[in-house]
Amino acid sequence: MGAFSSASISASSASISARFLRAGRTGLTILTAAVIAWPVFTVPVQARGPDGIADVAEQVIDAVVNISTKQTVDMNAGAMPQLPPGSPFEEFFEEFFKNRRGPNGGTPGTPGVPNGNAPTPRRVNSLGSGFIIDPSGLVVTNNHVIADADEVSVILNDGTTLKAELIGTDKKSDLALLKVKSDKPLKAVKFGDSDKLRLGEWVIAIGNPVSLGGTVTAGIVSARNRDINSGPYDNYIQTDAAINRGNSGGPLFNLNGEVIGVNTAIISPSGGSIGIGFAVPSKTALGVIDQLRDFKEVRRGWLGVRIQQVTDEIADSLSIKPTRGALIAGIDDKGPAKPAGIEPGDVVVKFDGKDIKEMRDLPKIVADTPVGKDVEVLIIRKGKEETKIVKLGRLDDGEKQAALTPKKDTPEEKSVVKKALGLDLANLSAESRKKYKIKDQVKGVLITGVDANTPAAEKRLQPGMVIAEVQQQPIANVADLQKRIDQLKKDGKKAVVLLVVSPDGDPSFVAITLQ
Repeated sequence: MGAFSSASISASSASISARFLRAGRTGLTILTAAVIAWPVFTVPVQARGPDGIADVAEQVIDAVVNISTKQTVDMNAGAMPQLPPGSPFEEFFEEFFKNRRGPNGGTPGTPGVPNGNAPTPRRVNSLGSGFIIDPSGLVVTNNHVIADADEVSVILNDGTTLKAELIGTDKKSDLALLKVKSDKPLKAVKFGDSDKLRLGEWVIAIGNPVSLGGTVTAGIVSARNRDINSGPYDNYIQTDAAINRGNSGGPLFNLNGEVIGVNTAIISPSGGSIGIGFAVPSKTALGVIDQLRDFKEVRRGWLGVRIQQVTDEIADSLSIKPTRGALIAGIDDKGPAKPAGIEPGDVVVKFDGKDIKEMRDLPKIVADTPVGKDVEVLIIRKGKEETKIVKLGRLDDGEKQAALTPKKDTPEEKSVVKKALGLDLANLSAESRKKYKIKDQVKGVLITGVDANTPAAEKRLQPGMVIAEVQQQPIANVADLQKRIDQLKKDGKKAVVLLVVSPDGDPSFVAITLQ
């Protein structure tokens, strides 16, 4: 019964009996009170969590480290420097520049500000968390913890400070790998399998929140595969274990003492924990760390396509049941997808044997696939499944996708405006191209107006956009478009899929209900 006394038990039982007496269930008062009283006492005991938390913390805490960084900052500009989002230097600079502001909004030490002194470079420190994954001295942390630092040190649980060498970083996953040398053996922890995590499973976070090193907190797995719009490969574990400033880069353990996540971000209006924290899954982290260790960089696969979500309307129009996959909206002319025969309008439903349930699955699976591998890609084209073989390229962070290959112009027809789908449409002309700054390679029918109370307006279609395809078929003029729409209505289609191109050539598919 723990902290509950016999008096409190009796009081609880009496209270329950009274409630049931008032409900008129006198014959079951004693039995019901006894049965119902048990959960009242066991819930607080369960809330304390499993007894194994202390054993796990004791087993792994020597492998968890504090990350100390130093950075020299030039204060001459008088304005707060640009820092990576979530950088531990952020809070310092916000407070520093707030305190330095003069009465006129300037900064003391800046020319023209009264009573200012000559500014000088300043040395600033910050703290984060990390963990040792190899007794040789390999340490994992977040990229944003060490970004732009001049010096990085690793502080062990016993207070020993070791100078760290940066092996490599990956901004997309926000991970970094460090190397330290020690005269004594280092305690290391192993990665577990984050794919085996269950919702509600107990997890333990250990780190250095607000400079309180070796802090242990516990909670459960609140969600998996969480997308917080921080990057193209979001796949976070959400936990309610307390995570605060300084926990970044620290490990999230399961009850076997295995690292199943790297604590990276929180959602908080106050800056403190409100029980919504996020960790990079160990499956993602392990692949990145292995590449940083082997190559000092991350080499990701590249398909060379632009994709968008398959909505229910698009799925219905393209005869895809159930709704799934990633819709190919554009093809990079220099990418691997083009020679493999993948085209705009194709829907990728399986890549390298892995199902693509929604759009954001494809970038993650492609990125994790070895560069140069011949991959089977299952697509749906015009309602039929086809398999394409793609030799996967390498994603270069500094590379921009090439524009679509220009096509030869066709003679312009006399401008004409008609009503269809809540749109004012016109054939492209030299004048309209000049007015809307439409590139020469963009072909199709020009949108000149959008009715405010129609599905087209809801899809954010705007004048200046060009409809290039209707139901995956190219169109050359308004009459051609109207003919296609009439046929779709005759065939009983409830919606139409349009390939809409912006003036600068950026394509996207839009499904519009046929009225």
